[in-house]
Amino acid sequence: MKSTTNPHSLCFFTIALLQTLLLSSTTAHLDIPSWSTSIIFATFGRSNYAFDIYTLPIPVPQTQNPTELEFQLTDGHSVNYNGHFPSPSSTSSLLSLSKTPSPPSVHLVYVTERNGSTSIFLDAVYPDGPDRTRKRSILQIPARVQVPLLSDGQIDSKFEVGPISMKDRPSVVGDYLVYVSTHENTGVARTSWAAVYSTELRTGLTRRLTPYGVADFSPAVSPSGVLTAVASSGERGWKGEVEELDTDIYVFRTEDGSGRVKVVERGGWPSWADESTLYFHRRGDDGWWSVYRAIIVKSWENNVDSVVTQRVTPPGLHAFTPAASVANKSFIAVATRRPSSEFRHIELYDVISNEFIEITRPVSPHTHHYNPFISPDSTRIGYHRCRGGNNERESNHLILENIQSPLPETSLFRIDGSFPSVSPDGNQIAFVKLSGLYVVNRDGSGLRQLYPGTTFSTAWDPIRKGVVYSNVGPSFATESTKVDVISINVDDDDDGELRYKRLTTGGENNAFPSPSPDGKWVVFRSGRSGHKNLYIMDAVEGEKGGMHQLTKGPWTDTMCNWSPNGDWIAFASDRENPGSGSYGLFMIHPNGTGLKKLVQSGSGGRTNHPWFSPDGKNIVFTSDYAAVSAEPISNPHHYQPYGDIFTIRSDGSGIKRLTHSSFEDGTPTWGPTFMSPVDVQGPTDGPQCSFDDCHWLGNLPNRGSEIGFGPLVLASAQCGL
Repeated sequence: MKSTTNPHSLCFFTIALLQTLLLSSTTAHLDIPSWSTSIIFATFGRSNYAFDIYTLPIPVPQTQNPTELEFQLTDGHSVNYNGHFPSPSSTSSLLSLSKTPSPPSVHLVYVTERNGSTSIFLDAVYPDGPDRTRKRSILQIPARVQVPLLSDGQIDSKFEVGPISMKDRPSVVGDYLVYVSTHENTGVARTSWAAVYSTELRTGLTRRLTPYGVADFSPAVSPSGVLTAVASSGERGWKGEVEELDTDIYVFRTEDGSGRVKVVERGGWPSWADESTLYFHRRGDDGWWSVYRAIIVKSWENNVDSVVTQRVTPPGLHAFTPAASVANKSFIAVATRRPSSEFRHIELYDVISNEFIEITRPVSPHTHHYNPFISPDSTRIGYHRCRGGNNERESNHLILENIQSPLPETSLFRIDGSFPSVSPDGNQIAFVKLSGLYVVNRDGSGLRQLYPGTTFSTAWDPIRKGVVYSNVGPSFATESTKVDVISINVDDDDDGELRYKRLTTGGENNAFPSPSPDGKWVVFRSGRSGHKNLYIMDAVEGEKGGMHQLTKGPWTDTMCNWSPNGDWIAFASDRENPGSGSYGLFMIHPNGTGLKKLVQSGSGGRTNHPWFSPDGKNIVFTSDYAAVSAEPISNPHHYQPYGDIFTIRSDGSGIKRLTHSSFEDGTPTWGPTFMSPVDVQGPTDGPQCSFDDCHWLGNLPNRGSEIGFGPLVLASAQCGL
């Protein structure tokens, strides 16, 4: 690839320097809190991923125990996924980058979430040895050279890049890295920031390959490196899909993004077998996810003359995220969900005999396996899965995971739970898990269950020490569902049992309590009128001590939060289109006057869970403002795989994105003190693999006969091995 200059070219180093200078010169205009603070948020299921990349030989020898042949290629640090085996034409550059004394057995390029943000690493590993059949984990093999190819400035490396972003789906082409990044703001609400870039590894010079105004996902570089295929919704953008994205397959020149042309209607996750053969997935008209093949006929200018598309994998099972074999055209690798299994597995599919060959089920039958990739010589297959108990490192299950923060003087954390809130002194955190309401010290000690039943939402009383408000009952329920606001004093356990006080007694679906800064009142959401509106009641006695309705109308007002100075209440509402599921952020005075709208994530968008900063000048919230960042089927289950954490000034200006991921980030809180930006270990090891595969893959259109090697054993829970 030759570097040229065009309007889409940019240098990460220049941008990072400019951003630093701008930040230092405009700090007064950012409305940074007057004291150092922390933001804590939840990511659905993420705390239990513990992904590492593994590999097995192709074909798996039938004479050996397959569990003795699987190698863990990544180092068990943080979460590692979406690997790539570079081609031989790229290994010379990688050898000089990794400074390996001799060619390693495996070069692996992959995504890692260590250091508080996604990075792309190169590992040169040596899994082959005289006792290789007795070792499953690369952790047992001392020979490893590790180089960050892209990072977010956490690592002192000449390859570091500036803006915080999600980076994904890497491929190495000679001296260049091709990947997805979300570092450029589209400037338009509810549009994806995901775009494909190439970075020259020796200089850091980076070029955008995706046209502005368009989002690209799942890039795949052809064997020659000349062409790149992507899944893209083009100029029509994202319309809120959470299962199969409404994407087509486009092809363009890897060198500069030119010659872009759509080659396939409806498709995702492209993979090249040769310069004219692409495999991809889509959900068929019969409801089954299947792999398809496109044969592309090109003129000498790489313009498409014709494309022939055919279905490859049969109905009767879901097959997706294909990986083509370049050296052996007779098979592809796919991830599958079969009617007789609750787990996602990797299989080979022989495109000549039309037969499946199982790969991962004999090794880890009760574990989900994701996103296969094949070595250039087609002798090895890679994938990622939860390492579970098969990791010799000490447990790194975190109750608070440090995330790199773009806000000066504000640390950012992901909690192992949801609906966190921080005590007024900053020393304790209340939060919710499936098993109830909990409190923990900020250093991870003193974890206690406050309430064993179903809860959601937490808030601390600013005056009465140790008092936490929550609500008990099911979430996402109708107006008439029984849900009540309660208060609990976390220090009132002299007899070994905490007692709670039920504050709401009349009406239904009372939730999201937030106390006034003087501790006298609590604002909450209630469905007692037949619609979910806001009410204010006495903080100590609840409804019995006095209550009045704050908002009224045939819509939903919810997720309320009282400002620190007491002048405003922020909340989420669908009042502009009741019942649509589209929410914006609003503010109102406690006396019911001054209603104003802060922000909405475009037409049909969702903007929820506002929380004021301790100085009241800013609000943190969750939103689909940046749309999706990856194909949802490539990840475990997320109900809303498009949420990120944002801040906005309380006057509705200055929106800023804090998190970049393809997961579901939500329920943020803004704490009053600065927490050191380091991971916080939980008091126990905790579960590592307790997450679900995409729920909609279990919606089988026809539980017909099994395809391929026969029925599998139905499993009920993921155990990591």
